[in-house]
Amino acid sequence: MTQLDISNIEYVVIIGYLVLIACVGIVFKKFSTDTDDYFKSGTKGTWWLVGSSAFMSAFSAWTFTGAAGVAFESGFSVMIIFLGNAFGFFLNFLFLGPWLRQMRVTTFPEAISKRFGEPTRMFYALYEVPVRILYSAMALYGLGIFCSAVFGFNIYQVVLGCGIIVLFYSATGGRWAVMATDFLQGLILIPLTLLIAWLCLHELGGIGSMFEQIEAKGLSEDFSLINNSVLFGGAYTWGWAGAMVTKGFLVFNSMYAGPRYFSVKDGKEARKAALFASFLFLVGGLVWFLPPITAKLLFAEQVMALDIRKPAEAAYAIVSINLLPVGLIGLIVVAILTATMSTMDTGLNTNVAILIKDIYPKLASKFKWKPKKESELLRYGRAYTWLMGVFIILLALWLAKQEGKGIFEIMLDVGALLMSPIQIPLMWGLFIKRTPPWAALLSIGCAFTVSAMAFIVSYMVAPEVPLTFLGFAPKAEWTFQMKFFGVLAAGSFGFLISTLFAPAKDSPHRTMVDAFITNMKTPIDFEEEVGEGNDLAQLKTIGYFGAVVSVFIGLLLIIPNPPDGRLAILALALIIGSVSVLMIRAGSKAVPPTP
Repeated sequence: MTQLDISNIEYVVIIGYLVLIACVGIVFKKFSTDTDDYFKSGTKGTWWLVGSSAFMSAFSAWTFTGAAGVAFESGFSVMIIFLGNAFGFFLNFLFLGPWLRQMRVTTFPEAISKRFGEPTRMFYALYEVPVRILYSAMALYGLGIFCSAVFGFNIYQVVLGCGIIVLFYSATGGRWAVMATDFLQGLILIPLTLLIAWLCLHELGGIGSMFEQIEAKGLSEDFSLINNSVLFGGAYTWGWAGAMVTKGFLVFNSMYAGPRYFSVKDGKEARKAALFASFLFLVGGLVWFLPPITAKLLFAEQVMALDIRKPAEAAYAIVSINLLPVGLIGLIVVAILTATMSTMDTGLNTNVAILIKDIYPKLASKFKWKPKKESELLRYGRAYTWLMGVFIILLALWLAKQEGKGIFEIMLDVGALLMSPIQIPLMWGLFIKRTPPWAALLSIGCAFTVSAMAFIVSYMVAPEVPLTFLGFAPKAEWTFQMKFFGVLAAGSFGFLISTLFAPAKDSPHRTMVDAFITNMKTPIDFEEEVGEGNDLAQLKTIGYFGAVVSVFIGLLLIIPNPPDGRLAILALALIIGSVSVLMIRAGSKAVPPTP
């Protein structure tokens, strides 16, 4: 079987939603009058808007493809990934969310300059741009896998079409449009995935029946949360779980995570946003594994019959097609489209901010270019967004041609080998002040030594070819946890050893670091530092878009479906509609006059 039969109704649903999010970009264009609005929403974002955007940008179609493939083959182990994310955001809630907002910057390299100095800032700025392009491209590639499996589309056409849609609203509306579409995507995604999880349990006969079927098919050992056959080596072991949880801490609790909170109003709102994102990941981690497990138990033959490189990565799609009523199948594709769009649009906005705020000023100073007005920089920002998006699309098209590892393994390797080395010093730098200016660069150099070895062994040396490095002959296959903990240990060693060479306490560098830490821990007075907010406008504008989504879903009731299918559509429309109406009513309240 090379593709699945989908009704024309599903195509109408998908096209209708894509038109809607394009309109979001147009409407929110008026919210951006300068680069601060375009790149960080003028630091006026409310907790629910920033929190939902942080949640949506932390995962992509990989959740429904690569991670679904893991759940199809190994059951409950995939929960550890999402619970690790929930743990990371919860620590943001406890203390780090407010710290990140209170750095009072537009880009994280700008914060790095205040902590480590200008040379380190430029390294991060120049490194981050291509790496974010790669990460966004992988997310777009994962989306192509899913859509090609469901619809039988050419994967290259899917990547190209979806990439252009993201580019349009990201370039048009900036950070405001990114956050607004992220919220709308979450508003659809959460109730829809809960509905699918409930349908799966109903089809299986309940939780007890699910475990009985797992045991009857001899899958109990394969589906265990932790693989106890070995302690550290191999996938889904205690070592793997430890690496996943530690990675979640590192990703969400360093200066690198700062852009998630740069748009929020103040530290208190940042704390609420982090708690909201943590809660959403906790809920997701408890339900996202159910559909692929259901596919393994009830629809395994359909999954394995698909003519794609990793059939297991289409498990979520198969369950959706088998259990959802007509009309909602297109909506689950919409939800998965938007999951990837939220990763790509956030990466685009962050990357262009780095180009405009970090790289361009250095070039202008070096070549003595005439300073640009804010209106000109804003135009440049939109133009660079289009250019950056083209690079992402082209790279995703190249990835689609590659053979070998699936998207799950690729995403893990990029995180361990390319992202972790630069995140390590940005985590330690928040807690350890006594360092020289080059502490981060030494840490990165040490981490990349291990990262390069792991890359060579994993991708450039055949398993049968022995490799000796300084008298050490590593295995030709390093597990994810070996790569991650090796990089973490090397990077941490480099950072901590640098403290032995810290300059005197009264040196200019130590004075700069002390000022940075003090500023980071000083609460924000929103009225004094930012001015007047637009909370009600955010509620009302996004609420109206949510109401349109609700009406659109409600119209699906006219499609022939069995009674339980119509009930599912009605429930989804009512949930989204109720939230949207509450937002509109709250946003329509008159603001009391200032005494």
